[in-house]
Amino acid sequence: MTFILLSVFFNSILFVVLKLFGKYQINTFHALVVNYFTAFLVGNLMGGWMYFPSEVIQKPWFVSSILLGSLFISVFYVTAKTSQINGIAVASVASKMSVVIPILSGVVLFSENLGILAIIGILLALAAVYLTTKKNQGALPVNNQWMYPVLVFVGAGIIDSSLKIIQHHYVTPEEVSIFSISTFLVAGITGLILVAGQTLQGKGSWHGKSILGGIVLGIPNYFSLYFMIKMLEHPTWKSATIFTVHNVCIVAFTTLLGLLLFKEKLNKANIIGLVLAMISLILVTQ
Repeated sequence: MTFILLSVFFNSILFVVLKLFGKYQINTFHALVVNYFTAFLVGNLMGGWMYFPSEVIQKPWFVSSILLGSLFISVFYVTAKTSQINGIAVASVASKMSVVIPILSGVVLFSENLGILAIIGILLALAAVYLTTKKNQGALPVNNQWMYPVLVFVGAGIIDSSLKIIQHHYVTPEEVSIFSISTFLVAGITGLILVAGQTLQGKGSWHGKSILGGIVLGIPNYFSLYFMIKMLEHPTWKSATIFTVHNVCIVAFTTLLGLLLFKEKLNKANIIGLVLAMISLILVTQ
């Protein structure tokens, strides 16, 4: 349970930092690239500079780390596009609703059986996530750019599912740190290549506040992935249970942080969503 709480805490801090990016007009994509390299350095500092490329290449999870790192930056890019075209509410709901994918992968790939209470709890959790992120302006906007929310939904779900599969089959408890920093390094290099292309086309320039923002984001980002993988090592909890608890807690905690730090308001749907979230937590952990 400790690892779940730590993962929830650091994942929630990420949302706070990203919200501050908008307030201080920080180039989010540039900051994201810096954040991945920062997370890479933090991981090495925590482990006593343990990154040795010659050894990493021989690991059974090396290819998975490359694919996952590339997916990290790609899903973020698509999430940003969704926010710009469809709205932040759509991007948020698409990302959090993706918990369905790791739940189903746990049933299919790990033969996890779901009891009736767990199924009800998962359905309530999905409703809770939607209601908690719903705003006053009514229905979510719909237009012909439907592919971006779909890609966010699928991409975020694949990341969570992949982490469970990689942790279960390839990454030993002793290798969690080096796997994490390898994945961050790949994400950073991928993002740097994309930014370099944009810079050559004259589409953006670096600013000190983007670098500072990336550093601030990278520190909790490392720990968010590290503790999430450690969370998945729990010997008895099923994927459906652990991912549901994890996502619902993030929704509830980030909502609380929004109230306390940014004076955000809750509408009736948000309050109902938080109540359903608590009920779902009780049901899925039975």
